[in-house]
Amino acid sequence: MADFKTHTLVATVISGGLSVAALATGLATPADAFCYWLAGTLGGLLPDIDSDESLALRIVFRLFGALVAASLAIYWVTTLPVWQVMALAGAGYLLVRFVLLWLFAKITVHRGMLHSLLANVLFGAIGVLLAYHLFALDVRQAWGIGGFVFMGATVHLLLDEIYSVDLSGMRIKRSFGSALKITDWQQPGLSALMLMLCVGCLWLSPQAPFLEPRLGLDLPQWLTLNTVVDWLRQVLA
Repeated sequence: MADFKTHTLVATVISGGLSVAALATGLATPADAFCYWLAGTLGGLLPDIDSDESLALRIVFRLFGALVAASLAIYWVTTLPVWQVMALAGAGYLLVRFVLLWLFAKITVHRGMLHSLLANVLFGAIGVLLAYHLFALDVRQAWGIGGFVFMGATVHLLLDEIYSVDLSGMRIKRSFGSALKITDWQQPGLSALMLMLCVGCLWLSPQAPFLEPRLGLDLPQWLTLNTVVDWLRQVLA
């Protein structure tokens, strides 16, 4: 399988090329193209977060921890003293960076469920939700980021399969077929859970600009993400 540097380099080059192409054809602004490039590069690291010792795992959880800390600080900065906001943000970061990472490493297996196309769909769907609901980007930008995350993660799987073929010795390694797969069929329960998460994330996502109409799958008002977020804010206030 390809190493961290190879995955990062290839994902950076491919996502950068596609971002420039989107910019040149008028499908993206310079700011959009930069965000797409970052999303594609990050997507190229995501499949390796199921490896307990991988650099990708530490990078992703550091970024996620920083995101949680920043979100907590922004939400509470107008209602709590500064020292409490800093303490809350620090606690959120440490919880994600160490506790959540430890739990995640315990329940995941390298080249298991997260090394699959179904996982890539989930990565992309989460990217759409974060871009639209957390960073308040418009629908087109959110789906562009989700698409680049999916693309980068899929490039990762393709690279792993390519590196499973030993061209010099003209043989196929035992790892061939363990990366580019629909899902991990040896974990049917977890695969079913991931499928439900994919459906849920896509259902909560904004209507894609390339889907017209949305086939009548609009959620009731009490089930929308904004309603749930408002309810959580009232509980935590």
